[in-house]
Amino acid sequence: MNARYHDGAAAGYDAKWGIDWGEVGREQVLGKLRKALGDDPLPTAARALEIGAGTGYFSLHLLAAGVVGRATCTDISPGMLRELRANADRLGLEVDAQVADAEELPFDDESFDLVHGHAVLHHLPDLDRAFAEIGRVLRPGGRLVFAGEPSRYGDLLARVPKRLATGAAPLWRAAIRASKAPAGHSDGGTLNHELERHVDVHAFTPGDLERLASRAGLADVSVRGEELLANWFGWTNRALEATAAPDEIPMAWKRYAFHGYLALQRVDRRLLEGRLPAAAFYNLLLSARRPA
Repeated sequence: MNARYHDGAAAGYDAKWGIDWGEVGREQVLGKLRKALGDDPLPTAARALEIGAGTGYFSLHLLAAGVVGRATCTDISPGMLRELRANADRLGLEVDAQVADAEELPFDDESFDLVHGHAVLHHLPDLDRAFAEIGRVLRPGGRLVFAGEPSRYGDLLARVPKRLATGAAPLWRAAIRASKAPAGHSDGGTLNHELERHVDVHAFTPGDLERLASRAGLADVSVRGEELLANWFGWTNRALEATAAPDEIPMAWKRYAFHGYLALQRVDRRLLEGRLPAAAFYNLLLSARRPA
């Protein structure tokens, strides 16, 4: 189901999630890596592997920033990797993109300095097997980083703005003079949209992620939380926008949603992250190291 859903959603994926290929997007990616690793300046990795790379958001920005020397990207969806290769060509970057299952990686032992992923662990059925594979392909001293994983408590909190926005959507569309879009228009059609509720297999507590990394023999395990206010704001706007014809949403609204999200990210980072428990945030970031 994950392969089928993401194949169908691939063509509109970047537009749906507002993925930015410029400086803003690059700083988002580097910022998440800094938070996870706690290192500034960031360490460089000669060889990096991304699990569930999608359209390349993380790997391509890390390549462009010089944080990664050589990027290998895997995904279970051939459609996503087609979009990734197209993005790499447009940006003038070279990447090795392969269809692969995280639970059975087609790489030699100790092949990578960095294994990373963004919003992917919650899709994987057998996490212990996937972590064992990740530990196997990491070189001694190599780092693991996963960002954008939904926390169990944060996910419950996020349902409130989603429900409120869905209820308010008809009034919002009338206010901006936008027509109603067909269900699933951003997911590759109605039939594909029906799969979306089946592809998210897990939500995590910080302890869940710590135990997965520790059972795989990894050390220096750390879990942090990010985005609380920005997440509520973002999900409210995304739930509204999903109901409207994309071409009819005014540019003024898009600017408000974009800049408002960035502003609340800064509030979260400066005032809330590091003060509240990681479990309170919507996104969890995991980092670990394979012992030397």
